Amino acid sequence: MTSIKSITLEVPDSTAAKAFYSEAFGLDSPLVLRESQPPTTGFRGFTLSLIVSQPATVNSLIDSALAAGATSLKPVAKSFWGYGGVVQAPDGAIWKVATSSKKDTSPDVRKIDEIALLIGVSDVKASKRFYVERGLTVGKSFGSKYVEFASPSSPVKLALYGLRALAKDAGVCPDGTGSHRIAIGADAAPFTDPDGFEWETHSA
Repeated sequence: MTSIKSITLEVPDSTAAKAFYSEAFGLDSPLVLRESQPPTTGFRGFTLSLIVSQPATVNSLIDSALAAGATSLKPVAKSFWGYGGVVQAPDGAIWKVATSSKKDTSPDVRKIDEIALLIGVSDVKASKRFYVERGLTVGKSFGSKYVEFASPSSPVKLALYGLRALAKDAGVCPDGTGSHRIAIGADAAPFTDPDGFEWETHSA
């Protein structure tokens, strides 16, 4: 089974980005930062989600991200699915912090339970076939709306969402051109998916 081992973000200043992610989320592995500035405009077609256990942790991580220089795209709020908020890091990457719980059950320990990469695609069914052919196993699928791949041995969960739906969830305009400024490191040969997302062979 193909497994994601790392996520590489292309950033203009790796030192500044490392400081931001450490202060904002206490995040190191599996995040890799690479200095690069390929042309890009608008929505880059993906979001990263930090899944946590309770609202207090959402608040803590969002607050520290804003204090470290992030911009709020969606203030934290309750929803049908739980509780969460969305911020944009100084390097341009969009991060959602969320929990399915609507009540706190323990003291906040700022623990991240899961990291998910959501890719906005033009054709969910076609992209699903593409990834299944490359060794990924479907965990959840909701027709042409959403696909989540099983990832028991991966530190990052991958999901596919329609591009416009993902942009709406993030609170941004769906328009964008140029580089995604992200590369997915996996235990597989390099390839590029139908929407231009690049997969690289992960090096430990």
